[in-house]
Formats: sequence, structure tokens, C-alpha cells
Amino acid sequence: MPSPLRRHRGPPDHGVQLTRTDPALVATAVADAHRREWGFVLAATVRVTRDIDAAEECVQEAYARALTAWQESGIPAAPGAWLTTTARRRALDLMRRDALFRKAMPELVVDDVEPEPSLDGDDIPDDRLRLICTCCHPALAFEAQVALTLRLLCGLSTADVARAFLVSESTMAARLTRAKKKIAAARIPYRVPAIGELPERVTAVLEVVHLLFTTGHTAPVGDELVRGDLVERAIQLARMLYGLLPDSADVAGLLALLLLTDARRETRVDSAGGLVLLADQDRDRWDRGEIGEGIALVHKALIARPPSRYALQAAIAAVHAEAPSWEATDWSEIVGLYDVLAQVWPSPVVALNRAVAVGFADGPQAGLDALDELATEPQLAGYGYLPAARADFLRRLGRTEDAKLAYTEALHYTENTTERDFLEGRLAAL
Repeated sequence: MPSPLRRHRGPPDHGVQLTRTDPALVATAVADAHRREWGFVLAATVRVTRDIDAAEECVQEAYARALTAWQESGIPAAPGAWLTTTARRRALDLMRRDALFRKAMPELVVDDVEPEPSLDGDDIPDDRLRLICTCCHPALAFEAQVALTLRLLCGLSTADVARAFLVSESTMAARLTRAKKKIAAARIPYRVPAIGELPERVTAVLEVVHLLFTTGHTAPVGDELVRGDLVERAIQLARMLYGLLPDSADVAGLLALLLLTDARRETRVDSAGGLVLLADQDRDRWDRGEIGEGIALVHKALIARPPSRYALQAAIAAVHAEAPSWEATDWSEIVGLYDVLAQVWPSPVVALNRAVAVGFADGPQAGLDALDELATEPQLAGYGYLPAARADFLRRLGRTEDAKLAYTEALHYTENTTERDFLEGRLAAL
């Protein structure tokens, strides 16, 4: 039997073509593989290296190698498998060369404790849940847990993670570095915790899954409004967590929120890729299967007292889902739900969303007044949705020049092409 540390020569063969492939097609394939496969490849490589930084380097090398290897051998039928094998082979070579097994304390230890039977088998299809649970270890600060998982599991850039937290890129970079050092010092195990340990991790894990979903639901940057790969991965992880903790109202609430929000995915852009507002979406095309499942989960999640933030957010989504038309939406109920949510989970973004709901319930001037109360909120500085909401209310009030300024400000903070096109269209119409 050959040694598992034997040097492998050449890229792994996973059904590649034999003709040279256009570099542009290869670049597109590698970029797509980064979006879809990064977390899977990194999580699998960490099991070999037991070292997060070393695993990241090996995975980055695998992606760089793909840019040239795929031109010669063709784009593989299973890009994730090719990248995983290449990264793991590189990791084994580095470990042998540097005698990492003998000379270095691993940053991660693979726990030898057998998992409980309920965690075994198909419930955990790959290493991604292990990576989430490692990053969400209680030894780490809560925000560090979430940020590290988004960076490692999803492959989001430091800038994207910073934008999700409404902090500067430098602040987020320092937070990520400290979190990695903490994992090394604490020798945090790379495993799914036993059922009894999961509840103390669940808050951070749910936050990670929620941020993963929101990042995919409206991509911070790029030409597409939705990153379906991130949305689907978040829903998959939420279902996995629900299978592990079926009695958790928090988990039920999160899964409900994701399903009810995702049900509108196909109607959020038109045939030309343009943004379609909720008021103009074809509700007959909403996914009724997801809506039905989500509403059932909302009822289960709302039993807990006090209700969780996810249950309340899901309840708000359910009001939209059950309204037969935009005009029939019960905005007063939505404002009331936001009032409760603001008590359970005080947040500048919740206050912003509540102000928008007030504008639809009581008129644009009431909404504008509520938004103006948030003008000095530091966490909303540079948050494009605040000036965009102000611009819409100002437009509806006929304050054209003020609306132009607000749309221009919103464009300054918006990097998604679909959203920029929409804002530019509104500005041009004025």
C-alpha cells in the first residue's frame, strides 16, 4: 500500500478534456468555483493541515494552479473535487517537507472523541459544519466567531465581511487575525460538538448562516443582485441545524425567515436583469412551497417567550408572503412587529427598516421624519440603504432637488451593479 505522504505528480484527473481551453473560460470557471466551492475545499484541507493559515495558503495555491492547469487539461467535470485534491496534496507535501507532524504544535486538533450517533452519517455531508462549529467556539468573542466563519467558510473578502458588520476593513482585518491566533492558542478542536454542547454555539452559528444568506440575497458587489450559491448554502446549513436541534425556536425561526425571503427570489429581477421592487413583483410566481413551509415554522418559532429575533423577522416576512397584493399589505402589523423586534434585538438596521414601514403605513412624511432621526447613527454612516430610502420618500413628496441629492449619496455607497442601475434610473427620471 503506497504511503499517504507520497508526492503526487501532476494535477488530479477528474474527467478533464484534452484540448486547450480558452483562458477567459477558465478564469470564469475558477471564479465560479471560488464562489461555490471555497468553503468545502478549505474545510476539507483543514482536516489535513490542522492549521487554518496553512490550509488557506494551500487552497489559494490550488485556485492559482487551476488558472493554468485547466487551460492545458480542460475544465474538470467536478471543479470542487479537483481543487480539494490539489489543495490536500499540496498540504501533505508541505507537512512532509517541514516535518510539521513532529516540530509544530497544530493550530487545530482533530478530536478523537467519537461523535454521538445522531450526528453521524448523512446529517453532516461534508466538513463545512465542522468548520462553522470550530470558528464559533465559545473561547472566541462573538463577533470574531461570525466574522471568521464568513471569511473562511464562504470565502468572502475582508472588505465584504467588514461591510456586513458596518465596520472598517482595517478593523475587521485585525479582528480576523486575533481570532486565528486565539484558535491556535486554545487548540480548539475541529469537530462537530456533541448535542449537549450545541446550544452554547447556536447563537453564533445562526448569525453566521443569516449573514451568509443576506450576503447572497443582495450581493454587496458584482453584476448580479443575487448570489444563488450563497443563498442555497445558507438554507442547506439552516436545514442541517434544524435537523440537529428540532426543538430550538431560534433555529426554526431562522429557517422560516430564509425560506419566506427566498420564496421571492425569481421575481426580484426582470427578464433584462433589472431590479423589481416588492410592490411590483408578480406574487403568482412566488414559491408557495417555501412559503407554506416557512409559515408553519413561524408558528412553531413564535411559541417561545420572548420570541427570538429570527422568529419576529420571519413573522414580518410572513405578512408580506400572505398579502394577496402590495396594496393589501398590513403595514400597521409590520410596524408593530418591528417595535417588538427593536426591543428584542436593538439594531440601527432594524430602526431603518421600521422607519421605512412607517412611511408605507402613515405616509412618506412620517417615514422621512423617522429616517431623519437616524441621520446621526454612526453605524449607518456609509450604509447606502438609508439615503436610498430617504430619496424615495423625498421623491414621493415632490421634493425633487432633495431627492436628487439623496439618490446621488446612495449611489456613492452602492457597489452592486443591479442596484446602481435602478438608482441611476430613478435619478434620471427626476
